[in-house]
Amino acid sequence: MPSSPIPLAAAAPTSLKVMTVNTHKGFTALNRKFILPELRDAVRTVGADVVFLQEVLGTHSRHSRKVNNWPEAPHYEFLADTMWPQFAYGRNAVYPRGHHGNAVLSKFPIVHFRNHDVSVAGPEKRGLLHCVLRLPGRTVDVHAICAHLGLAEAHRQQQLELLLHIVRDEVPADAPLIVAGDFNDWRGRAHQVLEEGAALREVFVHANGAAAKTFPARFPLLSLDRIYVRNAGVHAPVVLPRKPWSHLSDHAPLVANIDL
Repeated sequence: MPSSPIPLAAAAPTSLKVMTVNTHKGFTALNRKFILPELRDAVRTVGADVVFLQEVLGTHSRHSRKVNNWPEAPHYEFLADTMWPQFAYGRNAVYPRGHHGNAVLSKFPIVHFRNHDVSVAGPEKRGLLHCVLRLPGRTVDVHAICAHLGLAEAHRQQQLELLLHIVRDEVPADAPLIVAGDFNDWRGRAHQVLEEGAALREVFVHANGAAAKTFPARFPLLSLDRIYVRNAGVHAPVVLPRKPWSHLSDHAPLVANIDL
């Protein structure tokens, strides 16, 4: 929802707190329980300036009739509530009863957004949602790309190349850039590709020497979720407590403070 820019006379923020989480369409692992209201409460406690969401539902006609506490608004709008007045949604998967995709929630104006379909032949529908954020007191906009890549490595390789093309074509060389989401990159191949192709570095690798393990959330073994940055400093990754996050999705969220 783009809006008018904030006047440049306002104080310029020196950092952003960012969060990424795969919402698993609002259900716990194995779809046993609808958990979106509890997830919203947990996300709010983090106090992130920008939230990257994957597998967030836009609508689902069957669930809306049969699931208790199902919100009337799309899930990304329900999660945004009053804390993130700006949000953008990129619809990736469309099916007879509804659709889901990626979303970005922001405390700052989203002046432009574009969803890129990076699906490769087959049933998986994937996307890259590119948002341009205008922060007060800054002459250069911040670019944010919410990513959800495929399960097959051959698909991820193609999708990473498409991501590099988007960065080259749409992101100014001097603009702060944050790319976050579910990369499904259990082999860790994306780090070198994104660093060599777009000078992107992963915040947990930079701070701790290894990507954070996020899947499955109850007993994380695989490093599937990432936060990459360019033209921005990494103040510190934020370690979240195991509870309540371990039962709110099949992925554990990631949070980091990014210096601008």
